[in-house]
Amino acid sequence: MDVSRREVLRTAAAAGLAAALPAPLAAAPGSGGARVFVVREPDRAKAVAACLDAAAFTACQGRDVAIKANFNSADPFPASTHPATLAALLASLTSHRAASLTLGERSGMGDTRRVLEATGVADVLASSGARMVVLDELGRDGWRPFRGEHWPQGFLAAQLFAEAPCVVQTMCCKTHRFGGHVTLALKNTVGLVAKYLPGAPHNYMRDLHGSEHQRAMIAEANLAWRPALNIMDCLEAFVDGGPEQGTRAAPGVFLASDDRCALDAAAIALLRLHGMKGPAARGPIGRTAQLARALEVGLGAAPRAVTVVPVTSAAREAAGRIAELLAEG
Repeated sequence: MDVSRREVLRTAAAAGLAAALPAPLAAAPGSGGARVFVVREPDRAKAVAACLDAAAFTACQGRDVAIKANFNSADPFPASTHPATLAALLASLTSHRAASLTLGERSGMGDTRRVLEATGVADVLASSGARMVVLDELGRDGWRPFRGEHWPQGFLAAQLFAEAPCVVQTMCCKTHRFGGHVTLALKNTVGLVAKYLPGAPHNYMRDLHGSEHQRAMIAEANLAWRPALNIMDCLEAFVDGGPEQGTRAAPGVFLASDDRCALDAAAIALLRLHGMKGPAARGPIGRTAQLARALEVGLGAAPRAVTVVPVTSAAREAAGRIAELLAEG
């Protein structure tokens, strides 16, 4: 496909999505109004509640909410979302008057249903009155097709997230040794992209993982949805290896933003402050591969346009150090 045709497809895809995406919480991505909130609080219930309060979160009031967490495998936090973080998020969304809660997931390193049972997620959802959707078990009508410039046959995103009245995600903070470089807010989207369309042979994950453009494809998959809020549990992190195991560090904070690019930039800065290894550990943060492509397609604000907000006095030092790195671009 020649460059001009790729550009036409990309522009058409973005235009088609615009009407379906939820309204932003505050300023539109890339407008310079992006904020990242930093919470230093070891109690996950208090930390998650503080994230929603700091963001003055009202986007999901009276709406059905689809939730994406990080359950790529059954390995414990920080490989997977901590059960206490998920429970805290469900409780906070309920207190912010969500009409209903549904968690959807597709695990890339295990059978999804077994992963959700082994990690205790099924029990957390049951006690919270939330619904569980195993995305691998969806029929053909559960998937919506999208185009991406670097996806040879486009990709399929779960309708649960592409068309939900409100979506929220929570993820871990870690590096990715299999080509992603980092697995943060943008990379978490891969768990709502189909491996196969039921009844069809094409393997979309083979397209992704076999491509030299893997990181660009990760960014483009984010065109399929627009989370109203993104919350990252960085009490611990992998600074080398990942996604299921690696060298640990303990940043000791939560990060939150309605802007995935701003959040990933802040998380990369945080990982660098704690000794991250690999390609994303050097050079301008805004030029790291996933983030650079995400900025190109208009998914969020560049690092220099991000305001880092400490939610409590205990978070000031971490917020200040993150802000210094973001100011370098």
